[in-house]
Amino acid sequence: MPLTIEVLSKKHSRTSFSCGDEALDNYLLKVARQHIDKGISRTFVLVDSAMPTEILGYMTITVCEVASTEIPQNLAKKYPSIIPAAKLARLAISANIQQQGYGQLMLIDAMKKTVAAAQNIGIAGLFVDAKHEAAKQYYEQFGFLSLPEQLDNLFLPIATIGKLLNE
Repeated sequence: MPLTIEVLSKKHSRTSFSCGDEALDNYLLKVARQHIDKGISRTFVLVDSAMPTEILGYMTITVCEVASTEIPQNLAKKYPSIIPAAKLARLAISANIQQQGYGQLMLIDAMKKTVAAAQNIGIAGLFVDAKHEAAKQYYEQFGFLSLPEQLDNLFLPIATIGKLLNE
């Protein structure tokens, strides 16, 4: 099964995707393409080349700014008062193929896209909002750090991403 990750387009069947979370399903169905068209975010889909219109998973990446006072204190001193970063706003895998490594594949791709962007513009790392405790623990496996005031928000510094990708 040769898999590819590509920008969501009209050819992709959004109506048949279900990850088991109504909010994530509805975002893909009703909002993702509008955000792409308006330049608000980019949604990427995981597809099998044998069935290129069927969405196996998706992720949405955008940019954000976070006050340095919101990140762990040992990191905050390394940054100016406002930190530019990428944000993994959404990550969802089709319910019938979850727990098979596809989420990790997409997360690694998000990290690669973050590093690529950081080579051209200022990006200090990757932020993510964990929707629940299991998601938070998942991201922590990759070195994401919880923000002191918002424990469901996590940050992965660009240097850490570089190390992870080079392992």
